[in-house]
Amino acid sequence: MAEKNSKSAVCRSCVNYYITHDMHAPHGCRALGFKSRKIPTAVVEETSGIACQLYMVKTNKTFGGSGGGDVC
Repeated sequence: MAEKNSKSAVCRSCVNYYITHDMHAPHGCRALGFKSRKIPTAVVEETSGIACQLYMVKTNKTFGGSGGGDVC
């Protein structure tokens, strides 16, 4: 069970991960171009046998932030 939680944490902190509006496939990966019921890292690992190689950590710049400063 702990392994599943670590996989979801990796996807949710990746710039390529997104939540879809499809109730049958709520998780998406922009880098690999698919939507799934499962977290994308789980799908990648099941199909290829290796961990996702396209993981990129989200930063403030990813969200269009100014990279600092006060928020009013």
